[in-house]
Amino acid sequence: MPGKIEARLTELGITLPKAAAPVANYVPYVVTGSLVFISGQGPMGPNGPEYKGKIGRDLDVEEGKKAARLTALNVIAQLKEATGGDLDRVKRCVKLLGFVNSTPEFVQQPTVINGASDVMVEIFGDAGRHARSAVSAPSLPVDIAVEVEAIFEIV
Repeated sequence: MPGKIEARLTELGITLPKAAAPVANYVPYVVTGSLVFISGQGPMGPNGPEYKGKIGRDLDVEEGKKAARLTALNVIAQLKEATGGDLDRVKRCVKLLGFVNSTPEFVQQPTVINGASDVMVEIFGDAGRHARSAVSAPSLPVDIAVEVEAIFEIV
């Protein structure tokens, strides 16, 4: 029988992507005590990055929010791996750190990263509310538009 969070994903019509393998010398997550640290994830789809380029030049704010949403789903895919497939073990999303590949004059990083924050609340409810930073980056790996790392508390 599916858990509460799996039922919520179904209700929302969300299918989590496959958890991506690391592309360098790191692990995708670390569990220590009751915390899960998720390494930076990007907007990866089944065929690779789905949103590439700089927000404010190549992509607009709405496309940036979509990139952040997809990135958050990739974070949750890693979280599912870290919890042995049981997302009901998630007590809360503690913190998100969002990086936005943007032009120097772009100042709407918080709006872009809302795409990630919103999906956390949609899926986990009040347990999805979190502390957060949203910053600009002059470039990101393979020119992805957004990267998000996260900390979760689990039981």
